[in-house]
Formats: sequence, C-alpha cells, structure tokens
Amino acid sequence: MSGNTFGKIFRVSTFGESHGPAMGCILDGCPPQIDLCEKDIQKDLDRRKPGQSNVTTQRKEDDSVEILSGVFEGKTLGTPISMIIYNKDQKSKDYSNIKDVFRPNHADITYQAKYGHRDYRGGGRASARETVNWVAAGAVAKKILKNEGVSVFGFVSEIGKIKAEKFDYENLKNKYFFCDESKLPQLDSMFDGLIKEGNSVGAKLRIIVKNCPVGLGDPVFEKLDANLAKAIMTINAVKSVSIGNTDDLLELKGSEVRDEMTSSGYSSNNSGGILGGISNGDDINLNFIIKPTSSIQTKGKTINKDGEEVDIEVTGRHDPCVGIRAVPIAEAMVSLVLVDHLLINKAQCADIEQKLPFE
Repeated sequence: MSGNTFGKIFRVSTFGESHGPAMGCILDGCPPQIDLCEKDIQKDLDRRKPGQSNVTTQRKEDDSVEILSGVFEGKTLGTPISMIIYNKDQKSKDYSNIKDVFRPNHADITYQAKYGHRDYRGGGRASARETVNWVAAGAVAKKILKNEGVSVFGFVSEIGKIKAEKFDYENLKNKYFFCDESKLPQLDSMFDGLIKEGNSVGAKLRIIVKNCPVGLGDPVFEKLDANLAKAIMTINAVKSVSIGNTDDLLELKGSEVRDEMTSSGYSSNNSGGILGGISNGDDINLNFIIKPTSSIQTKGKTINKDGEEVDIEVTGRHDPCVGIRAVPIAEAMVSLVLVDHLLINKAQCADIEQKLPFE
C-alpha cells in the first residue's frame, strides 16, 4: 500500500523530492469537458510559492506548471491529467552539515528508521515542497466546484500571540493572509524580532466552504468531516483540526450548542455545516493549528546517526511561520475532498432529490 495517492474517485498521485529535478502529479478521475488551462492552476501556485516576502523562505522558485496530458483545446478529456513543476533553486549544500544528524521535530529520524535510506536535502519527500503538487491538483478541483456554485477560501486568524479581532476575510489582500489588517504593524514587529533571533512561531488558520450541497459524506467510515480532518492533518506541521464551534464547547450546555431549526433554516451553525458525517447545506467551518517550524537557527541538541549527542543549528532558507503559506494548500486539500465526495454522491444518489424541508 502506497501513501502517495489521495482520493477515491478523484485521485491524485504525486512524485518528487525537495531538491530533485521536479515535482509532479497525476490527477485521475477528473470529469471531461471542464474548462482548464495552465493559467487556472498557476494563480493558486503563485499564492503558495516561496520568496514572496521576508517572512517566507527565500528559496526562489517560479513554480511554473506544465500540463502534459489530459487537456485538449482548453478542456479536460476525462483521461489522466499529468502536471510537472521543475525545481530551479535547490541549494543542497545548505544541508550538507546535517547529512548524518537528525533535526529535532523533523521526519529525518523516522524516515531513516522506516526506509534505512533518506534524501536529507531539504527533507526530501517530507518537505513542504511536496505541497506544490497538491495546490496544482486542488486548482482543478476548484474549477469543478465553481461550476457547482461552491467556493472554498481560507485565511490566517492567529499568528503566535497575535489574534485577529476583525474578520474581513472576503476582502483579504494582505501579504500574511491575515484577516485583520489592523494587526499588521504588530505582526511586522514580531517577525522582525523572530528573524533576528532565528526563531519561529505557529499559526491558526480557518477554511470556509460556502454553498456546499447537502448530502456529501458516507457514514460510517467515510464521513465528510473525518475525511476533511485527514486531508488537513496531511499538511506539514499541522497538529490539530476542528470543525464547527469548538472554542467554547466545554463551557456551553447542550441547549446552547445545538443548532435549532426553524421553517426558514438553521438558527446557528455550531456543527460547522456537517451532521452525522454528511453536509447539511450550511457553511463548512474548519480550523487548524500549525506548529512553529523546527528548522531554526537557534542552537539546540540532537543526536547523530551513531547515537551520539551533538549540538545543531539549522542553516538554509526557512519560514519563521510556515502557517502563512499553508492557506492555499489547505484550500486545495479541502477542494480535493469535496470533489471526491461530490462525484461519489452523484454516482450513488443520482436519482434522489437531496433537499432540506426549509429550502
């Protein structure tokens, strides 16, 4: 069993290492006659690519995508769509000093233990560079969802100790994907300090799905919320995922948290748009937390391949907050899950009118 393929019907298989020649993916199960060109994919890749500010890794990659198959005359054929993105700015020498050393809180030691051989350059396949493939495939999924009237968008709601108080996420244009523009001076000051210190912080992000159709999700082992949680947990450095209102869940009573219904619809959305593992037509709200990156210049302790204790100071180009570039990645993963469930639902329940009594 390989862990390099995601999805049931709408399936993406990826390949490539951080410092290898290229990254790429094969997307199978895409419906035919979907309008698609490289520009559709490139706009999301440009949101994810490194080197766009002083608080993201300074690795310079064009992340230019090339569609090799599955599209003809601007439309999908229904055959596998293969895409490739060439790596151009690898600096493998930055990692020569950790060839025989395991970075704390990284996959180095587990990859070595599992496979007995690993690509230490930039983390190899464990690198977040892999996510460029997910964003490429997710851009195709977004096109399909747009045709169904479904939109998926994300933003950063908290970085370190700085929390958004205003949620103007629909007009989000700032460099940190942060939804509260008034907090940007504080963030700039915090990042200046982190860069000088050679340290990092974590972040909390939110994804919102609007106009999701009713009926997506297959209990008991293919619940929509379970699959969404798995998709988000696949993202590098994610440590927790929640769906719906969980911030005050322990302080609220059942009478306060239940989403009562009226003839005109739900009175609240504490469930986050999913009931019993099936979408209920309301907005899907998903939150997740990304830990501080462990690739930092602050000196620490670890062991080498011989089990000897050594000091480590990671050089190279790293993000003081990896959560910033995770926004388009999370949008992509959520979109892949939704399209997969959409196709499964159409295959199973094509003859059933799926509507709510108050619609």
